[in-house]
Amino acid sequence: MEENTRKAYFISNGTAITVETLGHSLLAQFPDLHFKTKTIPFVDTVEKAKMVSQEVERDSSEENSLPIVISTMASPELKTIISQCKALVLDPFSDFLPRLEKTLGMSSSHQSGHRIANPSLYESRIDAIDFSLIHDDGGKTRNYNESDIILIGVSRTGKTPSCLYLALQFGLKAANYPITEEDMESDRLPEPIRPFKNRLYGLTTDANRLVNIRQERRANSRYASLEQCRFELSAAEEMYYKNNIKFLNTTTISVEEIAARIVEDTGLHRMEQTS
Repeated sequence: MEENTRKAYFISNGTAITVETLGHSLLAQFPDLHFKTKTIPFVDTVEKAKMVSQEVERDSSEENSLPIVISTMASPELKTIISQCKALVLDPFSDFLPRLEKTLGMSSSHQSGHRIANPSLYESRIDAIDFSLIHDDGGKTRNYNESDIILIGVSRTGKTPSCLYLALQFGLKAANYPITEEDMESDRLPEPIRPFKNRLYGLTTDANRLVNIRQERRANSRYASLEQCRFELSAAEEMYYKNNIKFLNTTTISVEEIAARIVEDTGLHRMEQTS
């Protein structure tokens, strides 16, 4: 392994979604290092915990640097096994739960994982995801009046993943509409989205990044040429300016940050989760 590369494990006796998200956020604070990460979910027995511990031990003996383990093992027995690894073991549950228990005046359940705390909220989010899938890429426009937001932009600027993330994490009915060359021939907004100007939000990106993305889809085509990408992005941004539509450059930011910035810019509110 390269000198500036460190091995990191995200371990949980549940889905590992929480620890993976937290782990990536923590490691992102060290941009000069490269982390080779491995997520290990459902470590829910002593046997599995010992196998994971042995794997980490092997890494520790083979590499010149100490592995990093970020773990959310709720079971005290499994937690002990993982904590004895020859590694830097970080355990958010151990850090946070005792303080929460003291403040709340009660013991925690010591259970990990996600549960449906609010069935009504859960169903609403499923509806939002269905809406975003049905209204992807301008495929269906007649129900735009039901949307919370409509993302617009040229092909491959991140509209679809952003819509799905807005639906999944924020419970928002997000549609997206592609800006085409035909749309760029007029100064006006495309007819299907014209009545919903107050719900529009634009996405754009760097031309070179767009070339790289499009090359993976249609290599060496006009669609993926630098000249075409520059033209389309410039025309789309001009459309945003002329119609006073807020927009975001997505070149260097993740889909999570794209969604959070859109919600902040538009004043939309995510559905509140109650446990």
